[in-house]
Amino acid sequence: MAAIIDVRHVHKAFGGLKVIDDCSIRVEEGSITGLIGPNGAGKSTLFNIIAGALPLDNGQVLFDGEDITGLPANTLFHQGLLRTFQIAHEFSQLTALENLMMVPSHQAGENLFHAWFKPGLVRRQEAEVRRKALEVIDFIGLHQVRNELAGNLSGGQKKLLELGRTMMTDARVVLLDEIGAGVNRTLLGDLMSNIERLNRELGYTFLVIEHDMAMIARLCDPVIVLAQGSVLVEGTIDEVRNDPRVIEAYFGSNVA
Repeated sequence: MAAIIDVRHVHKAFGGLKVIDDCSIRVEEGSITGLIGPNGAGKSTLFNIIAGALPLDNGQVLFDGEDITGLPANTLFHQGLLRTFQIAHEFSQLTALENLMMVPSHQAGENLFHAWFKPGLVRRQEAEVRRKALEVIDFIGLHQVRNELAGNLSGGQKKLLELGRTMMTDARVVLLDEIGAGVNRTLLGDLMSNIERLNRELGYTFLVIEHDMAMIARLCDPVIVLAQGSVLVEGTIDEVRNDPRVIEAYFGSNVA
C-alpha cells in the first residue's frame, strides 16, 4: 500500500538539545501503525511536527504525496489530518452531544448574515449536524450520556468523545496520542473496538503513540520504535519486543 504519511529526514532541536535526529517514517494508508519508545524518545515531538503544531528544523513531511511541511494544524484539519491528545480537550460546559456538534466548520449559524436573513438554512444545517452527531454518539457508545455536560464525564468517556469528534469531519488520518492513558479496562476495550471499526468500516488510518503494550499488540501492525529521536527498529509487535536493541533502549544494557 502507498504511504499516506511520509516523514523524511526530519530534525528538531530545542536550543542545544536534539530531540528528533534524521527521523524517517512511513505510515501506509489503511493501517494502524504504532509508535513506541522510552520516555524522551521524541514521540510527541514527532506527532506535533506531523500535525502542524510544531515547526521542524530540517526535513519534509508528505501527506498523500503532497508536501505539507510547515502547514498549520487548522489547514491540515481541513485536509483530513487530525490528532487527539493525551489529556482530552472537551468543552466542559457543553453536553457531549453539543461537543460533537461544535466540530464541523463553516456552519451557516456562525455567519451573522445567515443567522439574521437565512434562518431556514441555519435550522436545516443544524438539524443535519445534530443527526450526524447522534449517529456518532451511538457509534462510540455514549448515547446514555449524550445530554450530560462533558466536564462531568469520566476520563474514558472523554477519550471516547474525543475519538467521536474525529468522526464529525472527513478524517483520513488520525494521530492518537496515548488515548488509553487513564482509561479503565472496560472503557479501554470499547475504545479499541471503536478504533478497529473506524479502521475497518470507514477506512481511517491511525498512527498511535501508546505505552500500553497490550493495546499496541491488539491494534498495531507495524510497530515503529523510536529511540533518541530516530527510528530504532520497525516490525510486528513480536519482532520489536524481542529485539535486543529495543530491550536495551527501554531497560539499559545491563539487563540479563
